[in-house]
Amino acid sequence: MTTFMAKPTTITRRWFVIDATDQVVGRLAVQIANILRGKHRPEYTPHLDTGEFVIVTNVEKIRFTGKKLETKTYHWYTRYPGGRKTATAKEWMEKHPERILEQAVQRMVPRNRLGRQMMTKLKIYKGSSHPHQAQQPIEFQLPASL
Repeated sequence: MTTFMAKPTTITRRWFVIDATDQVVGRLAVQIANILRGKHRPEYTPHLDTGEFVIVTNVEKIRFTGKKLETKTYHWYTRYPGGRKTATAKEWMEKHPERILEQAVQRMVPRNRLGRQMMTKLKIYKGSSHPHQAQQPIEFQLPASL
């Protein structure tokens, strides 16, 4: 009995479209991270990028549970002395709603070269249109419990 290990040449990648309307941010991010990593496939190999491309539309309609929209804060550093900046989730939803989902997914993939390669396969768009029709994306059905 031998363990199957996928090879980069044998991996076929599909494109999935996910509609983020009325989806909870964290629960949606888990599903996206699993698709990007390839954990939904039987040939999943931890040290290879066996995942697929994900297109997320209507990202401005995602939602938080509880009071997170007012209380959750995002921090970043500008690389200048005293350059630590902070913003609430409500401010990011108004200006850059795609960053909220991107940050959530980025924190769920590996923090190394492999994770950065996986993040290049994530495409996030405001609104319902996207420029990837030529790839013939498949509508991904999220579980009903989300």
